[in-house]
Amino acid sequence: MALTEALRVLNRTSVPIKLSDHHQLIGCVSTSLSSKVVSSSRDVLAPLAVKAVMTLVDPEKDNNVDLRNIRICKKKGGTIEETSIVDGLVFSDLRPRRKAGGPTRMPNAKIAVIQFTLSSPKTDIENTVSVKTHQDIDRILREEKKYIAKMIIKIYKSGANVVLIQKSILRDAVNQLSLHFLAKKKIMVVTDVERTDIPFICRTLGCKPVAHIDGLTPEKLGHAEMVNYESQSDGGKVFKITGVKHVGKTVSILIRGSNNLVIDETERSLHDALCVVRCLVKNRGIIPGGGAIEIELG
Repeated sequence: MALTEALRVLNRTSVPIKLSDHHQLIGCVSTSLSSKVVSSSRDVLAPLAVKAVMTLVDPEKDNNVDLRNIRICKKKGGTIEETSIVDGLVFSDLRPRRKAGGPTRMPNAKIAVIQFTLSSPKTDIENTVSVKTHQDIDRILREEKKYIAKMIIKIYKSGANVVLIQKSILRDAVNQLSLHFLAKKKIMVVTDVERTDIPFICRTLGCKPVAHIDGLTPEKLGHAEMVNYESQSDGGKVFKITGVKHVGKTVSILIRGSNNLVIDETERSLHDALCVVRCLVKNRGIIPGGGAIEIELG
């Protein structure tokens, strides 16, 4: 009975809001951030939280938002004021492999997300290969070169010029030979993509992960205007995929901070801010604070 009466009073005293009124939304989020350690940066974080959620929501149709479609990336260096929304994807721990002279910048990118490795195959069980002559060594090298070249040719024919490779615990994602062939074809390769990041990447880029080289076809590729490994204001570098047509509607936020403590606290505070906006999407009304509801109930 108390719950029913409390909800009735809350609904009666609530003031309707419109999701199109970003100024009012920012005010609600700022109230949440005012009690946080990073409250001095609420003028930066509050608009970011509102913009991130509103990018995913259709005010006329949606009554909820999945915060898993908002990916937060943390990069030490700079200040909280440099925290920003990225139009696409951003990674602080990934970088293109360039030992063989491969590209680190790719405009008009056609991106393949693969879940197999571009290295020599290994047997399922432990065994020993006995090599006795130079001819045997040459034959092994020829077979390895033929195996790798066949995969690189299929990647090239699919039209992909950027390859994201899922992290493997069984063997190396690439070897020097595959990096050499990829560099010759002007294909950017990025390794050690976490398995948990694959679904978000595919939703953002509108591509499909490929588990075997024979399944790599042009329609499974994602597209972006630019893939770049770029420098930040403090000299650090991040890997960005920008200019993405939001097929699945996702948002990436790059958090900056002077140390890990500040960055972690900013992440927690930003999550609370996102939850505030989500609550407003679910129930589009606000109530007065400062004990006003307690007086009403009394």
